[in-house]
Amino acid sequence: MLRKIVKIDEDKCNGCGECIPDCPEGALQIIDGKARLISDLFCDGIGACIKACPFDAMSIEEREAEEYNEYKVMENIIKSGYNTIKAHLEHLKEHEEHLFLSQAIEFLKQNNIEIPTLEENKLHHNGCPGSIQKTILRENIENNNNSNISFTSELTNWPIQLKLMNINAPYLENADLLICADCVPFTYPNFHKRFLKDRVLMMLCPKLDSDIDLYIEKLSIIFKTKNINSINIVKMEVPYCNGVEMIVREAMKLTNTNIFTKEYTISIDGNII
Repeated sequence: MLRKIVKIDEDKCNGCGECIPDCPEGALQIIDGKARLISDLFCDGIGACIKACPFDAMSIEEREAEEYNEYKVMENIIKSGYNTIKAHLEHLKEHEEHLFLSQAIEFLKQNNIEIPTLEENKLHHNGCPGSIQKTILRENIENNNNSNISFTSELTNWPIQLKLMNINAPYLENADLLICADCVPFTYPNFHKRFLKDRVLMMLCPKLDSDIDLYIEKLSIIFKTKNINSINIVKMEVPYCNGVEMIVREAMKLTNTNIFTKEYTISIDGNII
Protein backbone atom coordinates (compact mmCIF):
# COMPACT_ATOMS: atom_id res chain seq x y z
CA MET A 1 0.00 0.00 0.00
CA LEU A 2 1.07 3.63 -0.55
CA ARG A 3 1.69 5.41 2.76
CA LYS A 4 4.03 7.75 4.61
CA ILE A 5 7.12 6.22 6.15
CA VAL A 6 10.47 7.35 7.53
CA LYS A 7 13.35 7.75 5.10
CA ILE A 8 17.01 7.82 6.23
CA ASP A 9 19.72 9.57 4.22
CA GLU A 10 22.71 7.28 4.80
CA ASP A 11 25.16 9.90 3.55
CA LYS A 12 24.12 12.26 6.36
CA CYS A 13 23.60 9.65 9.10
CA ASN A 14 26.63 9.03 11.30
CA GLY A 15 25.03 6.40 13.50
CA CYS A 16 24.85 8.57 16.63
CA GLY A 17 21.68 6.79 17.77
CA GLU A 18 19.86 9.95 18.93
CA CYS A 19 16.76 8.85 16.98
CA ILE A 20 16.43 5.45 18.67
CA PRO A 21 14.79 6.54 21.98
CA ASP A 22 12.18 8.54 20.04
CA CYS A 23 10.99 5.40 18.24
CA PRO A 24 9.38 3.25 20.96
CA GLU A 25 7.79 1.21 18.17
CA GLY A 26 11.22 -0.35 17.54
CA ALA A 27 11.31 0.44 13.83
CA LEU A 28 14.87 1.80 14.01
CA GLN A 29 18.16 0.14 14.89
CA ILE A 30 21.82 1.07 14.46
CA ILE A 31 23.30 -1.45 12.03
CA ASP A 32 26.77 -1.17 10.50
CA GLY A 33 27.16 2.33 11.89
CA LYS A 34 23.94 3.72 10.40
CA ALA A 35 20.34 4.11 11.55
CA ARG A 36 18.21 1.61 9.64
CA LEU A 37 14.47 1.14 9.26
CA ILE A 38 14.21 -2.55 10.11
CA SER A 39 10.51 -3.06 9.43
CA ASP A 40 7.81 -1.20 7.54
CA LEU A 41 5.34 -2.89 9.88
CA PHE A 42 6.70 -1.00 12.88
CA CYS A 43 6.98 2.49 11.35
CA ASP A 44 3.83 4.55 11.84
CA GLY A 45 5.00 7.32 9.52
CA ILE A 46 4.43 10.05 12.11
CA GLY A 47 8.13 10.89 12.23
CA ALA A 48 8.67 11.57 15.94
CA CYS A 49 12.25 10.40 15.45
CA ILE A 50 13.04 13.16 12.95
CA LYS A 51 13.39 15.91 15.57
CA ALA A 52 16.08 13.93 17.39
CA CYS A 53 18.44 13.70 14.41
CA PRO A 54 21.17 16.35 14.72
CA PHE A 55 22.30 15.84 11.12
CA ASP A 56 18.96 16.29 9.31
CA ALA A 57 19.31 12.75 7.98
CA MET A 58 15.68 11.76 8.46
CA SER A 59 12.53 12.73 6.60
CA ILE A 60 9.10 11.39 5.67
CA GLU A 61 8.44 10.00 2.22
CA GLU A 62 5.37 8.48 0.64
CA ARG A 63 6.02 5.09 -0.93
CA GLU A 64 4.75 1.55 -1.21
CA ALA A 65 5.18 0.01 2.22
CA GLU A 66 3.74 -2.78 4.29
CA GLU A 67 0.77 -1.55 6.29
CA TYR A 68 1.58 -0.39 9.82
CA ASN A 69 0.34 -2.96 12.33
CA GLU A 70 -0.32 -1.71 15.87
CA TYR A 71 -0.75 -5.22 17.23
CA LYS A 72 2.66 -6.29 15.90
CA VAL A 73 4.16 -3.12 17.37
CA MET A 74 2.64 -3.85 20.77
CA GLU A 75 4.05 -7.39 20.73
CA ASN A 76 7.45 -5.77 20.37
CA ILE A 77 6.89 -2.91 22.83
CA ILE A 78 5.67 -4.94 25.82
CA LYS A 79 9.05 -6.70 25.93
CA SER A 80 10.59 -3.41 27.09
CA GLY A 81 8.24 -2.91 30.03
CA TYR A 82 5.83 -0.40 31.51
CA ASN A 83 7.70 2.84 30.73
CA THR A 84 8.09 1.98 27.04
CA ILE A 85 4.42 1.05 26.81
CA LYS A 86 3.49 4.38 28.40
CA ALA A 87 5.80 6.33 26.06
CA HIS A 88 4.22 4.65 23.06
CA LEU A 89 0.65 5.38 24.18
CA GLU A 90 1.53 9.02 24.85
CA HIS A 91 3.16 9.21 21.43
CA LEU A 92 -0.04 8.02 19.76
CA LYS A 93 -2.19 10.37 21.85
CA GLU A 94 0.05 13.39 21.13
CA HIS A 95 -0.32 12.84 17.41
CA GLU A 96 -4.07 12.14 17.62
CA GLU A 97 -3.71 8.60 16.27
CA HIS A 98 -6.91 7.56 18.02
CA LEU A 99 -7.42 4.34 16.06
CA PHE A 100 -3.92 3.06 16.84
CA LEU A 101 -4.30 4.13 20.47
CA SER A 102 -7.53 2.19 20.85
CA GLN A 103 -5.89 -0.84 19.24
CA ALA A 104 -2.93 -0.59 21.62
CA ILE A 105 -5.21 -0.39 24.67
CA GLU A 106 -7.28 -3.29 23.35
CA PHE A 107 -4.09 -5.35 23.01
CA LEU A 108 -3.12 -4.59 26.63
CA LYS A 109 -6.59 -5.57 27.87
CA GLN A 110 -6.56 -8.83 25.89
CA ASN A 111 -3.19 -9.74 27.41
CA ASN A 112 -4.03 -8.64 30.97
CA ILE A 113 -1.29 -5.99 30.97
CA GLU A 114 -1.61 -2.86 33.08
CA ILE A 115 -2.74 0.17 31.08
CA PRO A 116 -0.57 3.18 32.03
CA THR A 117 -2.15 6.41 33.19
CA LEU A 118 -1.19 9.06 30.65
CA GLU A 119 0.06 12.43 31.88
CA GLU A 120 -2.39 15.21 31.12
CA ASN A 121 0.32 17.73 30.18
CA LYS A 122 1.36 15.48 27.34
CA LEU A 123 -2.04 14.93 25.82
CA HIS A 124 -3.11 18.18 24.26
CA HIS A 125 -0.52 19.07 21.68
CA ASN A 126 0.78 17.81 18.39
CA GLY A 127 4.43 17.23 17.62
CA CYS A 128 7.61 17.18 19.67
CA PRO A 129 8.11 18.55 23.21
CA GLY A 130 9.72 21.71 21.88
CA SER A 131 6.47 22.70 20.18
CA ILE A 132 4.13 22.27 23.14
CA GLN A 133 1.82 25.26 23.61
CA LYS A 134 2.25 26.49 27.16
CA THR A 135 1.15 29.53 29.12
CA ILE A 136 3.71 30.37 31.81
CA LEU A 137 2.20 32.15 34.79
CA ARG A 138 4.42 34.76 36.47
CA GLU A 139 4.14 36.37 39.88
CA ASN A 140 3.76 40.13 39.70
CA ILE A 141 7.07 41.02 41.36
CA GLU A 142 8.57 44.51 41.32
CA ASN A 143 12.16 44.18 40.01
CA ASN A 144 13.24 47.83 40.04
CA ASN A 145 15.23 47.51 43.26
CA ASN A 146 16.69 44.09 42.56
CA SER A 147 20.43 44.52 41.99
CA ASN A 148 20.66 41.10 40.34
CA ILE A 149 18.56 42.22 37.38
CA SER A 150 20.41 43.99 34.59
CA PHE A 151 18.58 46.62 32.59
CA THR A 152 21.61 47.48 30.45
CA SER A 153 22.46 45.47 27.36
CA GLU A 154 25.69 43.49 27.64
CA LEU A 155 25.81 42.78 23.90
CA THR A 156 29.23 43.65 22.44
CA ASN A 157 29.13 42.11 18.96
CA TRP A 158 26.99 42.15 15.84
CA PRO A 159 25.76 40.17 13.99
CA ILE A 160 24.83 37.59 16.58
CA GLN A 161 23.47 34.85 14.28
CA LEU A 162 26.23 32.32 13.62
CA LYS A 163 25.09 32.07 9.99
CA LEU A 164 25.91 35.75 9.43
CA MET A 165 29.09 35.99 11.49
CA ASN A 166 32.42 36.80 9.82
CA ILE A 167 35.06 34.27 10.87
CA ASN A 168 37.69 37.04 10.66
CA ALA A 169 35.86 39.47 12.95
CA PRO A 170 38.44 41.06 15.29
CA TYR A 171 36.31 40.53 18.38
CA LEU A 172 36.78 36.77 18.00
CA GLU A 173 40.49 36.91 18.81
CA ASN A 174 41.10 35.49 22.34
CA ALA A 175 37.35 35.62 22.94
CA ASP A 176 35.14 33.98 25.51
CA LEU A 177 32.21 32.69 23.49
CA LEU A 178 28.54 32.28 24.36
CA ILE A 179 27.01 29.82 21.90
CA CYS A 180 23.30 29.91 22.51
CA ALA A 181 20.01 28.49 21.24
CA ASP A 182 17.71 31.17 19.81
CA CYS A 183 14.96 30.68 22.41
CA VAL A 184 17.15 31.11 25.50
CA PRO A 185 17.23 34.96 25.73
CA PHE A 186 13.43 35.09 25.56
CA THR A 187 13.05 32.42 28.24
CA TYR A 188 15.72 33.21 30.83
CA PRO A 189 14.93 36.64 32.35
CA ASN A 190 18.44 37.65 33.43
CA PHE A 191 20.19 36.47 30.28
CA HIS A 192 22.36 39.56 29.79
CA LYS A 193 23.93 39.68 33.23
CA ARG A 194 24.08 35.93 33.91
CA PHE A 195 25.37 34.70 30.56
CA LEU A 196 26.16 37.48 28.06
CA LYS A 197 28.39 39.83 30.06
CA ASP A 198 31.99 39.89 28.68
CA ARG A 199 31.23 37.25 26.05
CA VAL A 200 30.91 37.16 22.27
CA LEU A 201 27.44 35.91 21.39
CA MET A 202 26.67 33.35 18.68
CA MET A 203 23.06 32.24 18.22
CA LEU A 204 21.53 29.37 16.26
CA CYS A 205 18.62 26.93 16.20
CA PRO A 206 19.57 23.28 15.67
CA LYS A 207 15.93 22.44 14.92
CA LEU A 208 15.01 25.05 12.29
CA ASP A 209 18.35 26.08 10.76
CA SER A 210 19.36 24.15 7.66
CA ASP A 211 23.08 24.96 7.66
CA ILE A 212 24.33 22.64 10.42
CA ASP A 213 27.34 21.44 8.40
CA LEU A 214 28.20 25.07 7.62
CA TYR A 215 28.02 25.91 11.33
CA ILE A 216 30.41 23.08 12.17
CA GLU A 217 32.83 24.19 9.46
CA LYS A 218 32.64 27.86 10.49
CA LEU A 219 33.20 27.11 14.17
CA SER A 220 36.07 24.77 13.38
CA ILE A 221 37.87 27.59 11.55
CA ILE A 222 37.23 29.99 14.43
CA PHE A 223 38.46 27.45 16.99
CA LYS A 224 41.58 26.76 14.96
CA THR A 225 42.58 30.35 14.16
CA LYS A 226 41.28 32.64 16.93
CA ASN A 227 42.75 31.20 20.16
CA ILE A 228 39.36 30.99 21.86
CA ASN A 229 39.63 31.16 25.67
CA SER A 230 36.39 29.45 26.67
CA ILE A 231 32.89 28.52 25.52
CA ASN A 232 29.60 28.67 27.38
CA ILE A 233 26.85 26.65 25.71
CA VAL A 234 23.30 27.59 26.72
CA LYS A 235 20.41 25.53 25.38
CA MET A 236 16.78 24.80 26.13
CA GLU A 237 15.58 21.61 27.82
CA VAL A 238 13.79 20.37 24.68
CA PRO A 239 15.52 17.33 23.08
CA TYR A 240 16.50 18.83 19.73
CA CYS A 241 18.38 21.62 21.51
CA ASN A 242 21.10 19.08 22.32
CA GLY A 243 22.19 19.82 18.77
CA VAL A 244 23.86 23.02 19.99
CA GLU A 245 26.38 21.03 22.01
CA MET A 246 26.76 18.51 19.18
CA ILE A 247 27.73 21.27 16.73
CA VAL A 248 30.37 22.64 19.12
CA ARG A 249 31.80 19.18 19.87
CA GLU A 250 31.96 18.26 16.19
CA ALA A 251 33.80 21.48 15.39
CA MET A 252 36.36 20.82 18.13
CA LYS A 253 36.78 17.24 16.96
CA LEU A 254 37.29 18.39 13.38
CA THR A 255 40.18 20.64 14.40
CA ASN A 256 41.50 18.50 17.25
CA THR A 257 41.04 21.39 19.69
CA ASN A 258 40.02 21.15 23.33
CA ILE A 259 38.56 24.43 24.57
CA PHE A 260 37.31 24.83 28.14
CA THR A 261 33.52 24.51 27.89
CA LYS A 262 30.58 24.87 30.26
CA GLU A 263 27.05 23.85 29.37
CA TYR A 264 23.79 25.20 30.82
CA THR A 265 20.23 24.05 30.20
CA ILE A 266 17.22 26.33 30.59
CA SER A 267 13.78 24.99 31.43
CA ILE A 268 10.73 26.16 29.48
CA ASP A 269 9.57 28.13 32.53
CA GLY A 270 12.84 30.06 32.64
CA ASN A 271 15.05 28.38 35.22
CA ILE A 272 18.54 26.94 35.02
CA ILE A 273 18.29 23.17 35.32
